[in-house]
Amino acid sequence: MCHRHLWCHVQLVSTLLAFVHFTVVSLVDDVVRHIPQPFRDIALKHHELIKFAIVGGTTFVIDSVIFYVLKLSVLESKPVTAKIISGIVAVIASYVLNREWSFKDRGGREKHHEALLFFAFSGVGVVLSFIPLWISSYVFNLRVPDVSLTVENIADFISAFIIGNLLQMAFRFWAFRRWVFPEEMNREIDSLEAIIEEELGHS
Repeated sequence: MCHRHLWCHVQLVSTLLAFVHFTVVSLVDDVVRHIPQPFRDIALKHHELIKFAIVGGTTFVIDSVIFYVLKLSVLESKPVTAKIISGIVAVIASYVLNREWSFKDRGGREKHHEALLFFAFSGVGVVLSFIPLWISSYVFNLRVPDVSLTVENIADFISAFIIGNLLQMAFRFWAFRRWVFPEEMNREIDSLEAIIEEELGHS
C-alpha cells in the first residue's frame, strides 16, 4: 500500500511538471510573438534572462502552493517536512524548465553531470540567499528586543525575500550559463566551421 501511494505521488508530480512546462512555455512564447517592435528584439536578445526569471517565479509559486497544501492537510504537524517536499519538487521543476526551455539551445555536458552541477549550484544559491538575513539579524541586530516586532518582520522580508532572492538569482543565472549549460557544443561547431572555411579559402 505504501509503495502504491508513493507511486501515485510520483505520477502526480510528473503530471504537474508536464502541465507547468507546457503551460508556461506555450503562454510565454505566444506573448513574445505579439510584443511590438522594437521591444520584441530586446526580449529576444535577453530571452535567457527573461525565461530564467519566469522559471524562478513559477517555481516559487509551485513551492508555496505545495507547502501550504501539505501544511494545511496531511502534514499539519510537520511544517519542516512539508517545506522539504515542496522545495524538492520546486528544484526538480526548476531543472526541467531551465534545461528544456530557458537554456534549451545550450549543451556540452552529459545529463547526469549537468543535473549534479545544477543541484550543487542551486544549493550554493540557497546558502547565498541566507547571507543578507544573517547580516540583518546578527550584524545590524534587527531583532526583538532591540527593535520592534514590526521592524524585525520588515527587515526579515527585505533581507531574505528581496535581497537574498535577487542575490541567489544573479548567482544561479551566472553559474548555470557558465558551468551547467555551457555553449561548448555550439562553440565546437562554430570552431569547426571556421576551420573548414579557412581550409577552403586556402585551397
